[in-house]
Parts: sequence; structure tokens; C-alpha cells
Amino acid sequence: MTETVDCVVIGAGVVGLAIARGLAMAGRDVIILDAADAIGTQTSSRNSEVIHAGIYYPKGSLKARLCVQGRDMMYAFCDSHGVVTKKTGKLIFASDNTEIAGLKALQEHSGDNGVPLTWLSADEVKKLEPQLKCVAALLSPETGIVDSHSFMLALQGDAEAHGAVLALNSPVTNGQTRDNGTELRVGGSESITLIAKTVINSAGLGAQTISNALQGLNPSTVPPLHYAKGNYFYLTGKAPFTRLIYPLPGRASLGLHYTLDLSGQGRFGPDVEWTESLSYAVDPDRAPMFYDAVRAYWPDLPDDALRPGYAGIRPKLQATGEVAKDFVIQLPQETGCSGYCALYGIESPGLTSSLAIADYVVERLA
Repeated sequence: MTETVDCVVIGAGVVGLAIARGLAMAGRDVIILDAADAIGTQTSSRNSEVIHAGIYYPKGSLKARLCVQGRDMMYAFCDSHGVVTKKTGKLIFASDNTEIAGLKALQEHSGDNGVPLTWLSADEVKKLEPQLKCVAALLSPETGIVDSHSFMLALQGDAEAHGAVLALNSPVTNGQTRDNGTELRVGGSESITLIAKTVINSAGLGAQTISNALQGLNPSTVPPLHYAKGNYFYLTGKAPFTRLIYPLPGRASLGLHYTLDLSGQGRFGPDVEWTESLSYAVDPDRAPMFYDAVRAYWPDLPDDALRPGYAGIRPKLQATGEVAKDFVIQLPQETGCSGYCALYGIESPGLTSSLAIADYVVERLA
């Protein structure tokens, strides 16, 4: 069975849903395909649910621009759609005097991104978060948390209200490029072929696999993919902090930080575990490393207070030890294929940036 359609969005994660919504609201006929039996089952539902302010990313990068834009769009969207958010604020701290220079550099860099941070002395931090051990910190008032699943349901609702159709259990197995679009073979209970004028590959961890399965697509346009697993441990007992607590960032992550969800459940993570498999099991033997890292800034963490939580896998474009890469958003002129767009390496701050990423793609396709 072969059908000719207008737009196909591959991937019903938060970015795919936001793009589908944007295309549908622009008057396009949209089909959303996902291999899973529900929306947002991978990266979109396995993160810290943080609305990032836009602090860390290189000036002028897509991550910096789209995070700041997307943050404001996300707060406004959630407010208008009844999705719960909370501006908790965030403290990024220096654990000792050797980190003061790094903290000052981060404050200057964040200001260059249009995200001002307030410098706090140790005494000022103590008034806000008495249990945090540090010598200084930066306060980010725009950082917050969100119910990510409710956010995705709201995006899906808007998309469907404007005519988009969601097809779950519909994996894209292969396909080929055409002069007037892209031919996709879609598996599931009944295999079909779709010929689409426009295809948006927003498949997250599966984006490279899908692109590499398209005959006619130049494989040199597809960047490498590396899995960086992030494990979380839940905190049992009373939460020690009212704000999000972050150490200075490392090369591959923002450090082993403290976040909480909207119910007040505290958690620590994610760490970085480079892997080659999509296993989401949390190894309890990683707990000693978590205790050591957390007690560096919360010495009063009780024994046996951490329990394995959940894990997510980031679709990294850089290998271990390499400098972090920017989002890669390829339009047809970059993919070299009529109507074919591909998004790679959409990790943090992808959730925060999702609405801005959607505008970026939809406006350029128009």
C-alpha cells in the first residue's frame, strides 16, 4: 500500500511534537510517526524536567539562542495551556576557592548570552540554602521545572486540533530520496509506503539510523552518535534544598546536581556513563560515587538515603573526552534531499528549546 502525503514528522518526543504542532498550525497536513506505543518514551521522559535559563552554551550557538528563546516560549505556553511549572531558581556553586575563577567566568559568559546571574557570597548562600556547603554561588532566577509529560500532551493536543495525525507503533524501517520528496517504508502491523513532500527526522536516538537507511542520502551528512547514559538516584526523606543545586559544569554534563519534581521528590544526577546499549537499568553499585559527589556540597547526606531511580540516554555527537557539540538541524539544503530535514544531537536543553526549535524549522521550511 502506497500513499502520498504532505508532511511526516518522525519521532513523537517533545521536539517532534512541537514541530508537528508548528507545521499543523501553519496549515500543513501532518502525520507523526513513532515506533513506540506512547509519546515521549525515550529522552523526552528520562531527564531532569528542568526549564533551563540558557547559561552554559557557547555564545551564538543554536543551543544558546534556542534555549533562551524557548525558555520564555515554554513558560508562556504552559501558562496558557494549564501545564504546571515552577520557577524554583538555581544555584551554581563553587565548592572551594580554586573554583572561584571558573564561577566568575561562567557569570560573564552567561551575561554574554543575555542571561544575567547574581553573585552570592557564602553567607548569602547560607541564608537561602542553609545546608549547601560552598564558598560562593550564582543565582539563576529564571530556571524552573515542568511536568514534561503534561507539556507533551498539550503539544499533541494542539497538533491534533489543527489536523495532525499521530501513528504509534509505526517504525520507519528504510526508504529512499526522490526528486519531489522522500519515500518512507513504515512497519508495524500493516507495512505501508508513504511518499511525503516534507519529512522531519526528529527521532532522537534513532535519527542517525533512519537517515542511514535512506537510499540516496549522502552518508557524510550524518554525524556520529554516542550514547551517554545518565543515572539518577532518588533521595528518601526530607528534601534539603528548595532550589536546584548545580556544581560547575564538566565537559560532558552539568555535573551531579540536585533537582526535584513538582511533587517535591528530590533526586541527584545525572552522572555520565558512556555506553553502547539502550539499557535504562540503574546499577545500585554506582551509589558510592553518588554519595561522595553529593557529600562534597551536602555533608549531612545520611547513609542509606539514596535509592536507584531512573536513567536516560543522551544522543551525544561527541565521544568521551571531546568538546561538546551544538545541535545539528539540517534543512533540505544541508541534507541534499528534497524536503528532507534531520535533527541530530538534540539533548539538553532540547526540552526547554523545543518550541523555539519548532519555530526555527517551520519558518525556514516556509
